[in-house]
Amino acid sequence: MTDTAPLITVLDDSPEIRQLVSGALEEAGFKTRCYGRAADFERDIKSINPQVCIVDLGLPDKDGLSLVNTLAMESGAAIIIISGRAMVRDKVAGLELGADDYITKPFETAELVARVRVLLRRNRVNPEKTTRQTAEFSGWHVDFSQHLLTSPSGEIQNLSHAEGQVLQLFLDAPNRLISREYMMEKLGGVASDNFERAMDVRVSRLRTKLQDDPQNPKIIKTIYGAGYIFIGN
Repeated sequence: MTDTAPLITVLDDSPEIRQLVSGALEEAGFKTRCYGRAADFERDIKSINPQVCIVDLGLPDKDGLSLVNTLAMESGAAIIIISGRAMVRDKVAGLELGADDYITKPFETAELVARVRVLLRRNRVNPEKTTRQTAEFSGWHVDFSQHLLTSPSGEIQNLSHAEGQVLQLFLDAPNRLISREYMMEKLGGVASDNFERAMDVRVSRLRTKLQDDPQNPKIIKTIYGAGYIFIGN
């Protein structure tokens, strides 16, 4: 492990799971910091700047979904939920609130490490494009460094890390078909129902923030069975 190794945080109330996950990650070359309570995690999060946050939903002092939503809005880290909640509605809720991936307990640590590697690959795609800090389109302004989206009328709202990744992808290829396969390749996704659902959720959330009518979208158009086209006027 080197000083430049990516930092992964693990938030779970089970000491056994924290030890198991951190051990597997460190063996794979990552640095880790572990927490058993949300309060301790929230105290440190802004100063330690992790690349990936692994979060259990069953926390003793705070609702895990609420924490995921806050992280998605305020942190640049990718988020993986690990949870014993296996219902589809729980997975959908986690993804809708901004998680990048959802893994159900029990899980294999090798799979978790692989998912972490996949998310980290996002930051290594086309460095000349990912240096963009701001952009203008259709009267909108986006500041990726601050995770802020400003409407033509001046209304400012937060943009989650996951939403920003998708918007950056659209801005890099305006007026072109963006297929799901292309999104998976560029965003480091894993072919799965979770990835498909995550993309649907992120595009839907972007449309809502861009005030883009899903029945008659002007900015993000759906090409059924093929993907999306971003109209970057």
